[in-house]
Amino acid sequence: MKVRQDAWSHEDDVLLAETVLTHIKDGSTQLRAFDEVGDTLNRTSAACGFRWNAVVRQKHLKSIANAKKERKERKRAAGFTYYSSNKPVWAPASLLYPSPVQVETYQDDTCLEDIIQSLQQFAQKTSQQTNQEEVRSLYSENELLKNQNYELKQELQKIKQDNSIIEEDYQSLIQIMNRARRMAILEDEEAISNAAFKMDKNGNLEKVAK
Repeated sequence: MKVRQDAWSHEDDVLLAETVLTHIKDGSTQLRAFDEVGDTLNRTSAACGFRWNAVVRQKHLKSIANAKKERKERKRAAGFTYYSSNKPVWAPASLLYPSPVQVETYQDDTCLEDIIQSLQQFAQKTSQQTNQEEVRSLYSENELLKNQNYELKQELQKIKQDNSIIEEDYQSLIQIMNRARRMAILEDEEAISNAAFKMDKNGNLEKVAK
């Protein structure tokens, strides 16, 4: 039974810090690190955790950030999936639908950060896919409208050409009708000027045939 109560030495703090940082880099939990240090120093896991949170952690904030960054880079390089006998299996499906055993493992703050990050990345990827689909849809719609606009322009051009032909035919017809009307008027005037009239016994004029 672990009942050690002596003060923590500098070497103990260094061992605790190095062990926790190693577990963070490897994607393990701080609880496992506390268990490992407790076994080495013959202390309880709770005592190691208290020492870490109360004293040691504040001295290694930059190292913790670097360890988390290294862990993320490792996961990214490995495609977010790796296997180890001492670590849980990490994969998008297991993060989205964790089993009861994994839920217990996720109680550590480090794992919760991983879950949040993975879910955020999944949401971002889904959003990007949705945006890409919308862009493709808008692009297709734009191409369709461009084609329709081109066809309408072609139809309008044809209508203008047909209308121009009709206008030319109409003007030609008007000119022919005007010429015919003028010719008819001239013939009537000529016929009237060449006609001879005489007055009958009643005083009426009558045309005399030539």
